[in-house]
Amino acid sequence: MNHDKYDDSYILDILHSVKTIALTGASPNPARPSNGVMGYLLSRGYTVIPVNPGQAGKAIHGQTVYARLSDVPVAVDMVDVFRASQYLSEVVDEALAMQPRPKVIWAQLGVRDDAAAERAEAGGIKVVMNRCPAIEYPRLLR
Repeated sequence: MNHDKYDDSYILDILHSVKTIALTGASPNPARPSNGVMGYLLSRGYTVIPVNPGQAGKAIHGQTVYARLSDVPVAVDMVDVFRASQYLSEVVDEALAMQPRPKVIWAQLGVRDDAAAERAEAGGIKVVMNRCPAIEYPRLLR
């Protein structure tokens, strides 16, 4: 798939079909983008599970933080990646090992790794890169 541009229908399908999101790189700091996006997604009715090894066992926005994706005790529909591009491959590997696998890996603004995306897609996972669901949601779901 070409990740330079996404059809609105592709993004809308994801936003409509996803219910549970694991947010990697979640921060308890309200000044961090991951914290704001997590709060926004929660306010839109999504279940958001924060993942951050340095915060494991604590809570962000009232949600228990897990150290890694494999620790999340429920199935997730999407992994939202707030980690640098160099770590996207590692996140894809973790997602591919999950049972069941998430339907989507969404890499935040500035996060892109085409080889990692290709591996995820080969494993049946949709990929969005260099986009933010908290921007796309109000743009497409007025």
